[in-house]
Amino acid sequence: MLLSTRLSQLRDDVGRRALATMNRGIERECLRITPEGRLATTQHPRALGSKLTHPLITTDYAESLLEFITPVSTEIETTLAQLRDVHRATYHAMGNELMWPLSMPCYLNEVSDIHLADYGTSHIGRMKTTYRQGLTHRYGAVMQTIAGVHFNWSVSDALWAILAERNGVKDSVEFRSEGYFGLLRNFKRWAWVIPYLFGASPVLCKSFLKHSSADFDFRELGNGMVFVPYATSLRMSDLGYTNKEQSALKITYNSLQSYVDGLRNAVFTRSENFASIGVREGDHWLQLNDNILQIENEFYSPIRPKRVTESGETPTQALERGGVQYIEVRAIDVNPFSPVGITAEQMRFLDLFLLYCLLSDSPELPVEAQQQTEKNVNTVVLRGREPGLQLRDESGEHSIVERLTLLFDELKEIASLLDGATENQENVEQQYTRALALFAPAISDPEQTYSARLLREYHAAVAAYQQLGMRLATDYKNELIETPFEYYDADYFAQLAAESIVEQEAIEAASEGTYAAFLDTYFARALDKKNAP
Repeated sequence: MLLSTRLSQLRDDVGRRALATMNRGIERECLRITPEGRLATTQHPRALGSKLTHPLITTDYAESLLEFITPVSTEIETTLAQLRDVHRATYHAMGNELMWPLSMPCYLNEVSDIHLADYGTSHIGRMKTTYRQGLTHRYGAVMQTIAGVHFNWSVSDALWAILAERNGVKDSVEFRSEGYFGLLRNFKRWAWVIPYLFGASPVLCKSFLKHSSADFDFRELGNGMVFVPYATSLRMSDLGYTNKEQSALKITYNSLQSYVDGLRNAVFTRSENFASIGVREGDHWLQLNDNILQIENEFYSPIRPKRVTESGETPTQALERGGVQYIEVRAIDVNPFSPVGITAEQMRFLDLFLLYCLLSDSPELPVEAQQQTEKNVNTVVLRGREPGLQLRDESGEHSIVERLTLLFDELKEIASLLDGATENQENVEQQYTRALALFAPAISDPEQTYSARLLREYHAAVAAYQQLGMRLATDYKNELIETPFEYYDADYFAQLAAESIVEQEAIEAASEGTYAAFLDTYFARALDKKNAP
């Protein structure tokens, strides 16, 4: 069914309201740094509570790599207010430390400065740390200090009900999962759009290259920085978190079961390469196992189907049990032009883009075609602003200008519907149309992309003998710490911190048996299939 036909089914008030109601959440990563611009080697601030159990503030790979998580909300401004408050609370707990405002890390002196996140003595806490130890041995520690933004998103129950009813089918778990997997396939087809528009990592510190074997066309920028001339997102290149063994897995998005089976197979297939690391030396664990993936989370993808897991469940078991609940977009660089790494306009563009992927026809994506979509992403992250760049898809070769012009024309239709659904609300008129117009100049002018803008800012900073990253980090800290909480308050964060510490202590007290036995039980259960009701 054509996109225009689907949209015509949603033009009444009920349809437009259902379309305009979306659930969103943000996960933002960033490094803690010293006032001198080096990676912080201090422990996660005690005032923030337990990173194992805190619902809003945790860490990713490293002790210094913060991760902020907002709850699900249907309002973009609510999500951003929550995210700003989480930053405020963290700044108040950090003393004189700062948050690095870029995806690629700050100055890295020695690998030994990168401390693994420590989640305590419980079995589940040790498992999280062992997993990170395994990532270190498999891919190196430096790569794991790269930060990004994840955008969690789903449509309303009302929209699913309308789509089912107006197409003469039953609204079911299977119907929704099939719809989301159609979205995933279309996202793969168009995934290069995200690093083209929002990629913001064409530059990195030369200290990073001491620990990398990447052979890119690096040019000197000054101030100890290098850049790749037409790059958009070095974060998403081979410098970033990729697993060459994963490319042989051929995990596809043609059905929930094929995706689950492929992912689960990788967790239980031994890797000769990773087996050479060893799994444990006495009581010291080097990795969780020597399989292609230690756990499912290790699978790299710019987008994931998700469902909230129950206790002891793996992500694929949750999908089998209840189908796809939401999707997680992982292809977004930290926006250095925002104090919190993402803007409302970006979120509105993502709304439009994901609705386009959901509502457009999405035939199966054969392995070869999927591999071509990944080549397109690799081309754009390294050469996205190159004049005349061509990309190949199922219909042949096209320029970026041609593809983006076609896409934006379709997105305008969706924006018009969404703006119509909110036209009677104060201060929200034409917000989707305006967001689209904000990014439209980049279609024909790559200099309007985030990556080009950042490169210009760096050149200007070098000419003025300034450190751009440090200037932004200082400005953003001052901006947020000098403004009041908007959604939460300081007492709420103090309460969350205290409760998280109590919860971690309870988990540690309840851990019985040996750690090895716990892992054996976990992976034995991970083999179980969970059929949807």
